[in-house]
Amino acid sequence: MSVDGDGTERTDEPGWDVEPEDEIASVVEALGHQQKRWREAAGLRVAEFAEAIGYGEDLVRKVERGARIPRPEYLDKADQVLGAKGFISAMKEEMTKARYPKRVRELAKLEERAVELSLYSNHNIHGLLQTEDFARALLKTWRPTLSQDELERAVSARVGRQSIFDRSPAPELSFVQEEVTLRRPIGSKMVLRRQLERLLEVGQLQSIELQVMPTSCGNHPGTAGLIEVLKFGDGTGVGRSEGAFASRPVSDPRQLRILELRYGIIRAQALSPGESLAFIEQVLGET
Repeated sequence: MSVDGDGTERTDEPGWDVEPEDEIASVVEALGHQQKRWREAAGLRVAEFAEAIGYGEDLVRKVERGARIPRPEYLDKADQVLGAKGFISAMKEEMTKARYPKRVRELAKLEERAVELSLYSNHNIHGLLQTEDFARALLKTWRPTLSQDELERAVSARVGRQSIFDRSPAPELSFVQEEVTLRRPIGSKMVLRRQLERLLEVGQLQSIELQVMPTSCGNHPGTAGLIEVLKFGDGTGVGRSEGAFASRPVSDPRQLRILELRYGIIRAQALSPGESLAFIEQVLGET
């Protein structure tokens, strides 16, 4: 918050800085130019416009030169004050995506294209399955510690990727979670309970198969770490594993076959989807 000379508080800095080399910079700059044109057409100086929407002058200037990503509520207020007829507020979806860290944006684009996803997680519940509270608690364990802005940006990006469940036609998703990921006490007991309840909900979706790998099964090829395989409509794919190819994403069919072989064995050795849901219900009852 900033305080004006008359003692009135003004909301300030409600967004994130844009790195010039980031490919999303051009989209944010386009929004800034559009806002400036509407503001000047309305005959408003920066200070007058900032006063009208209740944000600081510094933020308005940063938005107009494409150096700051505004929040949705900022865009709605700007659109209303400038009489932009929805042209400014229509950028909310683009600005939401712009908030995602670059690596997450690239991953989200791949997930949006995928018609099949095979995902094995041995350390944590997969990001596509996490509740917002669980994701926040998990990201708080990162070191070095994330700033509050970085934390909220990461949480927003992780939850935003879950729009994949709303796609039509829905992609086929297969998840295998190690048992330990269901029991690790991330956040409070209530956070973990709600996370387990979320898994039960997702496991009921027709296009999703959710399986649990019991800790008692020690002889399987997932011991080397996470495996992710995404298949696209044109027959191509991409995958990565912590235990293969130096953890780099691969798209060569010969390398993908290795990841698919490992994942296929993991699925075969895990509990069936029905057994897995019953197992998760049991863990929920014990939590």
